[in-house]
Parts: sequence; structure tokens; C-alpha cells
Amino acid sequence: MIPWLDPRLPPRFPSPRLALAEPNGLLAAGGSLAPSWLLEAYRQGIFPWFSEGQPILWWSPAPRLVLEPQRLRVRRSLRKVLRHRGFVTTLDADFPSVIANCARLRPEGTWITPEMIDAYIRLHALGHAHSVETWHEGRLVGGLYGVALGGVFFGESMFHLESDASKVALVRLCAECRARGITLIDCQMSTPHLRSLGAEEISREEFLAQLARLVPERPTPQRWQSELPAVALAEGIFSREPLP
Repeated sequence: MIPWLDPRLPPRFPSPRLALAEPNGLLAAGGSLAPSWLLEAYRQGIFPWFSEGQPILWWSPAPRLVLEPQRLRVRRSLRKVLRHRGFVTTLDADFPSVIANCARLRPEGTWITPEMIDAYIRLHALGHAHSVETWHEGRLVGGLYGVALGGVFFGESMFHLESDASKVALVRLCAECRARGITLIDCQMSTPHLRSLGAEEISREEFLAQLARLVPERPTPQRWQSELPAVALAEGIFSREPLP
């Protein structure tokens, strides 16, 4: 059995250390998607994930997949894309379209329900949720979104309408994180694709210890707004040599 959280009360979650092993990370149900609940959840390494028709389910899986921005693997083929495909990246230029595309482009079904979309748009309006957009010839072709608290970016989802467009958004995210002093990107669940880009699994204990160090009790809202041609991302932002 998992605890039921009363949405009428202030947000209070059980310790992530009490999450179930199967299904991996399930911690609690109920509560609310109000900004105060979401911010408190992320601060503790917890995130909502549920399908339409289910109650709100809260998760903290172990191990946790994370990416240090400076360790992103920018292979030679991706550098060619950055230099020659004509992509342009922006920050917080069209958050609603990014999250809508992330929800729509999943034929297996999505946890990004209309309720979730509304909740993260509210969090974006408050300056805590952010999007990275990839554009080609004026058309939105890829992007990602997540929540930034202190020194951590909690990634939620990404999409692409053209090949490599989501990877370009991830390169821009890592560059922005480095510029802003964000030292950890939470990728939540482990996938071969993200591991191939440099993400690594760490224990729940290590992840929670990093959050305690990097996330303040009252995170400061921020505005991420700027435009950058993708070719600029290939020119000296990453010190590592391109991989073959």
C-alpha cells in the first residue's frame, strides 16, 4: 500500500526512500498539481507520472539517470548537424507548443494529460518551468521542457519533428545550464538513448544528497529568453573533442 495525499492540506510527501521497488519508484497517490505541490515534490526528487483516468501518482525511481551538462557527448555527426542544418534554438519562446507536441507525439500513450499541461504552463508562468525550442526555417521542429530549481534542471520530456532536432535542443539546454551554474540534469528514467548521450545512473541516496546541496528551500524564479543559431553551439562551447 502507498500513502494517499490529501490535496486540501499543505504538500507533504513521504520520504523517497520509502518508494516501492516494484513498480520502481512509486511513492504516493493523490495530492495536487498546484505549483506548491510540484515545487515541493521536485525539491525532494519526486515527480508526478500518471495516465488519464488515474489519480495523481508520485514517483522517485532508483537508480536515477542524470546528466552533468559538461559531460554531454556531442559526436562528430551531431556537430555537423549543428553547423550545417540551419537550426535555430530559443529559450521559453513557446512553452505551450513544446509541451503540447511532447504530449501529442507519443503513439503508445502519454502521461502528459490536459491536467498536467495546465499545471506546467502555470509553473512556467511563475518562472520555474522552462522550454528549449529548435526551429528550422521559422517552423518549430523540436524541443524539450522541464523545471529549473537552483543548480538542478529536472527534465520532463522532449520531441522532434525533424531528425536530430531534439538533440540540438539538448545541446542548447546543456550550454544554458553551464552558463547559469546548473550542474545536474535529472533525466528521471534510464534509457539507452540518453545513456548514449552521456547520462549516467546514480543511486537514490547519491541523487538525494546532490539535491540537498544544489536545490534551495525557496528557489528563485527565472526567465530564460534568448535566441541562438545552432551553429554557435558547435563553436567552442564544449571543450571536449567530438567523438567518432
